[in-house]
Amino acid sequence: METSAGIQASLPGRYASALFDLASEAGTVSAVESDLDTLSAALTESVELRALTTNPELSRRQQGAAIEGVAKVLGLSDLTGKFLGVLANNRRLASLPAMIGAFRSIAAAQRGEVNAEVTSAHTLTDAQIDQLKQKLTAREGRTVKISTSVDPDLLGGLVVTIGSQRIDGSLRTRLNSLAQAMKG
Repeated sequence: METSAGIQASLPGRYASALFDLASEAGTVSAVESDLDTLSAALTESVELRALTTNPELSRRQQGAAIEGVAKVLGLSDLTGKFLGVLANNRRLASLPAMIGAFRSIAAAQRGEVNAEVTSAHTLTDAQIDQLKQKLTAREGRTVKISTSVDPDLLGGLVVTIGSQRIDGSLRTRLNSLAQAMKG
């Protein structure tokens, strides 16, 4: 797995790698990945949950009890709940979003997939996403999993990020390049 060395070099990567190893041994990688998707969505939606994970004034015990309650409410698996407890005990909950991203990368690499982050000026249709997925799969030689986001500042076009590669076909970048060329 080509991305594992870079991922494991970081603190979030080491935690994600340990969680992946435990999930692999238990045969629950997809369940843990689903749990982490649920948790990621909850972190995005809930200001209170983000505050819980980043508040240095809360003790380890308080964070642990609160995150245990969150795990029960979200219906997370035992392994994911225990992992969150370890993070709370080690005061690492603030790194949770990076750990989730690292876990996704490790799991995708194990399946022979590559993740592509696509940012567009407008919401893409399902047909556009499928067409883009086919083209990126042909280009990369492996299955591409696409996550999309919208940034109206792009004006038009796409920005595709696959690993450390960035393909910028946005209108904003083209206009900026033209402006720089005109300045001489």
